[in-house]
Amino acid sequence: MSDRPESEPPAAHANWSALVEDAAQPWDTLSTRVLFEGRRALTEDRVRLPSGVETTYQYRRRGPRAVFALPVTASGDAVLIRQYRYPLRATITEVVAGGIEPGESVLAAAQREVAEEVGGRGGEWVALPGFYPQPSISGVVFYPFVALGVTLGDMAHEDTETIERVVVPLPEAYRMLEAGEIHDGPSSLTLFHARRLLASRGLL
Repeated sequence: MSDRPESEPPAAHANWSALVEDAAQPWDTLSTRVLFEGRRALTEDRVRLPSGVETTYQYRRRGPRAVFALPVTASGDAVLIRQYRYPLRATITEVVAGGIEPGESVLAAAQREVAEEVGGRGGEWVALPGFYPQPSISGVVFYPFVALGVTLGDMAHEDTETIERVVVPLPEAYRMLEAGEIHDGPSSLTLFHARRLLASRGLL
């Protein structure tokens, strides 16, 4: 188990600084309007492409961010969740995830979500490559972590969540990934990026 205190922030992954808008934009925005306000606001723009073609584009603007975290215990178990997802009408296996609150750092959000969803605390936090989950329709950015040497305690689920904590050996988590049993895309990518680190630590 690492002796690094939970409060010590890891260096951001090298690719995080690249997850920004390009300096030059090939499409011209002719007009914009908000179709829906709220947590998942929807915007509609009229744009002109380099070819001169004009079209209407509906999307979620840049701004929303979320964290994903794979907690790993000192004994080498992966801590996953089984969560009911209403749009799917199905319960699926995922890593811990959640939105970043206003004024909250990326690391603090990840630590809060791990504490709330699986009761995990402490450990060494390692940043993984960030990514765009749905770049054709959304500007949201996801920031994943591995949390090593996590201890498990009481959970604090929100009233709107239906979550079960699932603790499995790391090899079993990766068997599930390779068998296609992790149906959530961001969770799969978090596990993929974590694999090299876990192998280098002798955990896989």
